[in-house]
Amino acid sequence: MGCWPNIYKPHRTFRSITKGYQMNFKAKKGQTSYGEAIGILMLDTFTPFIHGDVGNAASYDYPVRFKRVESLTVEKIFNHDTTFIKNMVECAKNLEKEGVKAITGDCGFMAIFQEAVKKEVKIPVFLSSLLQIPFIRATLSSDAKIGIITANSQALTKNIFEKINITDTSSLVIKGLEHAHYFREAAIEETGSLNREMVEKEVVSAAEDLVAENQNIGSLLLECSLLPPYSRAVQKATQIPVYDFLTMIDYVYASLEKKSFYNDKM
Repeated sequence: MGCWPNIYKPHRTFRSITKGYQMNFKAKKGQTSYGEAIGILMLDTFTPFIHGDVGNAASYDYPVRFKRVESLTVEKIFNHDTTFIKNMVECAKNLEKEGVKAITGDCGFMAIFQEAVKKEVKIPVFLSSLLQIPFIRATLSSDAKIGIITANSQALTKNIFEKINITDTSSLVIKGLEHAHYFREAAIEETGSLNREMVEKEVVSAAEDLVAENQNIGSLLLECSLLPPYSRAVQKATQIPVYDFLTMIDYVYASLEKKSFYNDKM
């Protein structure tokens, strides 16, 4: 088995059939809990997931379900190890069977599995934060740049973008955090600890440098799933739109669970 046991935030919601005033609840075979619209495939890592991280259930205003892909480490994903396609597909199918309505990941480099996974399930798949690039590009003028802050700029090669059908990278400018001391300790060396304040300073500094070094950056995209906790600080420092993993996940969730509106407000 390539999937480790579920870690989930329980929520009591059931698929129901309404007949008049009666509610008949139907169980779904293979499903142990209900109400988690978003399933998240996780790397096999040893990093604390603070509030705001994709891997922290408290980062969401709705229940989510996590599933770890056994042995798919940070090192292997940076090396574009596609031997884990079978395990990724297996875990995705399990999430689908368990009732989630869409599947994401916790690493932008999971773009290498996007096509293979989405072919094997019948629900939306959006594994990489980099999938937001076409949308961001459409919001900007033709000469504007998109700045990308990534966990590892050396590993973020053209091949990664091609895996999600982005062949023109001329509008992208990239800054890596692989040499940022505190980020590297937590995310790459996996020491088991994370200094939030110092990592925030490193991320903000990288964003400021990227904007200073490149003219006409219209928006920033934070590739790594550890970076959403620092998006606000980056936006405040740069004064331009900032996208991250949670931007994408919240967007997809909103398509799955629509708000109710009433006619008593004008």
